[in-house]
Amino acid sequence: MKLKGNLCFATLLACASMAGVDSAAQTAADSSAHNVVDEVIWVVGDEPILKSEVEAMRMQAAQEGTRWNGDPDCVIPEQLAVQKLFLHQAAIDSVEVTEADVQGQVDNYVEYWIQQAGSREKLEEYKKQSISQIRNELHDIVHDQMTTQKMREKLVENIKVTPGEVRRYFKDMPQDSIPFVPTEVEVQIITQTPRIEQEEINRVKDELRSFTDRINKGETSFSTLARLYSEDPGSARSGGEIDYAGRTTFDPAFANVAFNLTDPKKVSKIVESEFGFHIIQLIDKRGDKIKVRHILLKPRISDKAVSSSLARLDSIRTDITKGLFTFEEGATVISDDKDTRNNHGLMSNIMGSARTSKFRMQDLPPEVARVVDTMKVGEISAPFSMINDRGKTVCAIVKLKNRVDGHKATITEDFQVMKDLVLGKRREEKLHEWVADKIKTTYVRINDRYKDCKFEYQGWIK
Repeated sequence: MKLKGNLCFATLLACASMAGVDSAAQTAADSSAHNVVDEVIWVVGDEPILKSEVEAMRMQAAQEGTRWNGDPDCVIPEQLAVQKLFLHQAAIDSVEVTEADVQGQVDNYVEYWIQQAGSREKLEEYKKQSISQIRNELHDIVHDQMTTQKMREKLVENIKVTPGEVRRYFKDMPQDSIPFVPTEVEVQIITQTPRIEQEEINRVKDELRSFTDRINKGETSFSTLARLYSEDPGSARSGGEIDYAGRTTFDPAFANVAFNLTDPKKVSKIVESEFGFHIIQLIDKRGDKIKVRHILLKPRISDKAVSSSLARLDSIRTDITKGLFTFEEGATVISDDKDTRNNHGLMSNIMGSARTSKFRMQDLPPEVARVVDTMKVGEISAPFSMINDRGKTVCAIVKLKNRVDGHKATITEDFQVMKDLVLGKRREEKLHEWVADKIKTTYVRINDRYKDCKFEYQGWIK
């Protein structure tokens, strides 16, 4: 997962571990040094920066192996102070992020942490918090991070660079400073989704009906069953709860049923989505957002069904190599992958707000990357199975459309790479100037022990 913003991922982890420190720290700061529980070490505008924040970020960075460019005691509070400047300007300019985007990013972080920890239980043990508590603490941190990034983008949105500027920038650049462009590939894919036996679908539906029956009879609660049986890792441990979100956040079939619920005591009919089968219970509605709980069950795909899909793809691969039709035609007509079907099977990579067909190897799905790594351009792989981004087992064959091996950038072959580098430099210069000017007009108070720090920005000490 790509993360962008003013705070690095390790910083976000640290912030999550220290969230919840409240304004009572201001009172603690006035206590004697020997009795301080927490301490306000900086004030930027009307926002305090607490000693606990700095300590938490330092400890987490040590665990993550992050190295600071300078003394952490100086670098960390300055980073926090800079973020507060951007947040203050965002409030003035009415720059906002949507709740759906925040919740989506929180989900991404929690899922990533679960994978890194090995399980939900191990993550909860490490953080000494429930998944629900982790999500709640992450919310404001992610909101501030995304707002900061959006404000930064707004400040530099009008900066452009010309081809002449790019050429001049690189004309006299030393060889050891020229950027290295990593290996990039373009990949086409044809997928087949293994058929789920009707008997298995019936089993899942019968189990969900039994859940509904037990809830309606008062034998147990919806949230208890969700904790015990739901196969949605993002909500099961919190009793199936999905916090307030708009319609576009959900699968369309799920949203159509969820947004029509009116009675919190009722359980919905069984809903089939692209993730599996659900039952849903309304918790609350606020305007165009709802808070619900749900139980998700996923039908099991048999080994026989996977083998059948792999055999079909092997036959398709044979027909393509015989020239009966092209890979592109097969992808358009045969493939189950709706994201690539209309693009002749060409996979697309979302980089920030841009979309490209070029992937670095680490940006491909792991199963695809392993297959592509040893392929030649134009070659079609043997069939293989993988888990797609919706958590479903699919079978696939891929064709390596193009490969550009890693190399030193050249103005003729990698103009866009060099243009992006120059543009990024110009934008960072603009942001640096903005922060320096903002400091001049912002109230800043710093604890005396930080006044000998070598800061990136001048003007903090007034």
